[in-house]
Amino acid sequence: MGIAEDRLSPCGRLVRQHDPDRYLVALFSPAEAREAQFAIAAFNFEIARVRETVSEPLLGEMRLQWWRDAIAEIYDGRVRRHEVAEPLAEAIREFGLGRVHFDRLIDARSRDLDEAPFADFAALETYAEATAAPVLVLGLEALGAANDAALRAARHIGTAWALVGVVRAVAFHAGQNRLLLPMDLLAAAGVDPARAWAEDNAPAMQAVTRQISDKAHDHLAAARALRRAAGKPATRALLAAGIIDSHIRRLEAAKHNVFDARVQQAAPLRQIRLTWLALRGRF
Repeated sequence: MGIAEDRLSPCGRLVRQHDPDRYLVALFSPAEAREAQFAIAAFNFEIARVRETVSEPLLGEMRLQWWRDAIAEIYDGRVRRHEVAEPLAEAIREFGLGRVHFDRLIDARSRDLDEAPFADFAALETYAEATAAPVLVLGLEALGAANDAALRAARHIGTAWALVGVVRAVAFHAGQNRLLLPMDLLAAAGVDPARAWAEDNAPAMQAVTRQISDKAHDHLAAARALRRAAGKPATRALLAAGIIDSHIRRLEAAKHNVFDARVQQAAPLRQIRLTWLALRGRF
């Protein structure tokens, strides 16, 4: 299953290159909603990468403000010339996507510009929900499947997605001498944040990442308890749950050592699993 390169829109190509997990999920949307899913994912990529593309927080805030203004203008009937803003505006018009979700995503990304670790797991969980769940909610709106149960499931799956993402990014952040793991879990494990990457801290760090991974698994279980109430149309937007499962299994295989190469590898059969889930109306 896939789309030839020459048939992909600019948003489709951007998402396939930079966010292959969301690209794969988008392929399972009906053809009439697929470009909207690509546009939503491309917008998310644009704001998620802000921190990595600026040299100081003020420049990051300016970039996020550019997107706040661009979104406001779209809802006012004006569209900036931009390879993502233009198709996003089309998706907003066609499917009536809610502005509040875009604003919430942008606001949540301001936290990326803060170098400080999260004070506690509750703060990390709040960040995870705010930076990922609205993407799924917008996807549900594009499918006309945003009922109450589906929205609650999206919040759980989005939270799980971002929690696992934070764990998988630990090695990358270590290369930047940056630590985002919550201070309360580090303290409970006896980890001094200043020495987090010391070899003798490895078992304790693995215990911390295991706890976060387990919390993500709990969110997936809560989401799946809502599957019947959410309805089959919603499952196409919530297939990310199947990809999160594959990431959690690889973390488990690596014994939650985030420096193990397996943590970053994509599951070889993930497309088959998603096809199986989609055919059965599951996630």
